[in-house]
Amino acid sequence: MIPASQLVFFTFMWITLMPNASVVAEIKTPHPRCPSSMEQTRYSKQETRMRKEDSTKVRPLKYKQILHIEDHDFAIRPGFGGSPVPVGIDIQVESIDSISEVDMDFTMTFYLRHYWKDERLAFPSKTNKSMTFDHRLIEKIWVPDIFFVHSKRSFIHDTTVENIMLRVHPDGNVLFSVRITVSAMCFMDFSRFPLDTQNCSLELESYAYNEEDLMLYWKHGNKSLNTDEHISLSQFFVEEFSASSGFAFYSSTGWYNRLFINFVLRRHIFFFVLQTYFPAMLMVMLSWVSFWIDRRAVPARVSLGITTVLTMSTILSGVSASMPQVSYVKAVDVYLWVSSLFVFLSVIEYAAVNYLTTVEERRRFKKTGKISRMYSIEATQAMAFDGCYHDSKTDMDQTSFSLHSEEDALQARCISNLSADSPRIKRRKSLGGQVGRIILENNHVIDTYSRILFPTVYITFNLFYWSIYV
Repeated sequence: MIPASQLVFFTFMWITLMPNASVVAEIKTPHPRCPSSMEQTRYSKQETRMRKEDSTKVRPLKYKQILHIEDHDFAIRPGFGGSPVPVGIDIQVESIDSISEVDMDFTMTFYLRHYWKDERLAFPSKTNKSMTFDHRLIEKIWVPDIFFVHSKRSFIHDTTVENIMLRVHPDGNVLFSVRITVSAMCFMDFSRFPLDTQNCSLELESYAYNEEDLMLYWKHGNKSLNTDEHISLSQFFVEEFSASSGFAFYSSTGWYNRLFINFVLRRHIFFFVLQTYFPAMLMVMLSWVSFWIDRRAVPARVSLGITTVLTMSTILSGVSASMPQVSYVKAVDVYLWVSSLFVFLSVIEYAAVNYLTTVEERRRFKKTGKISRMYSIEATQAMAFDGCYHDSKTDMDQTSFSLHSEEDALQARCISNLSADSPRIKRRKSLGGQVGRIILENNHVIDTYSRILFPTVYITFNLFYWSIYV
């Protein structure tokens, strides 16, 4: 009980004495002296002098205050509820980077400039000078929502910063310029490839605003599309650049203004002449060589025909691999397939010659009971192995050959081997002067006509082909 009563007593004394102590402290603490008016003036002059000396601390008006950005709602277009806002377009084409026949598209780099007026961005200016901004202001104001129809890929260049420029004039006129690379579709017609001319276009349109809200037009008419004089491509000549305009209709949203960048590309033919046409011509002419080879030289004529056929197949495969899989016939297909047909017919021609030669030999055998010297077994075998013509009058003059006398044939081989030197000397002397006679005597009538018919028809085909497609 005693400690509790003491605790109550001390608490009462503390509450009683604390207000008096605070009053005494207030009396003892001196009040600060209020500065006089002269001292205040001196302090203000010193502060002003310090601000002038340190200009980094002087804050000019922000662009948001100058352009009144925070006072307006830039989520809506200028003049909302009234007439459509006119937006002029001006384009400077920097380069055409690539043309792809397989993907049927093109890649172009250009400067896209927009012109419009937004009175909400008007600001007072005594010198009537415009203000230029970079990409950081674009997100805070209204800009046209232009997109590229049929585009596959596009991007804004960002080296070293985003290539965007915004220029605002005191009366509210705005210039918005951006550097873009776009890959877009080009609907190509390859029916005359590689002697073709392609018409491609890049189409611009507003994505959200139809013709009731935004009117898209070329700023300077046909002069709104400018190109670099040094634009060149590896496979094409750029013949023409032109600007045009039109409308596009969507059933759910209505009519939209659309602008077109049209350009005409004419293909270089010299590359394809060297890589495709000239090799095909050489293969066809090489196949005609078999008409001048002896008809009994089976390995020579067959190997030559097969080689030319396989080469033409390789040329066809190479051209098809670099082209889109279209369902119609191209000009290069016509030429290559006709050339392949000539090469194939040269092989078929020898098959016919060989067959008719065999039939003729059998017919003579049935009449005489002997194989003619012209078709003797030894001469045919020698021709098959060494590819040279062996005259039966010089090589076989010491024996006669019979189909049923194998022993006589073996004896003839031995005799010809023993006297090998003298027939060779005789053959060398007589062969030079008798080449024409040998070719004419051993030539089939089909080979004779083929030497004239094949070149004539092929030359006629070339005349018609180049006159139609060029």
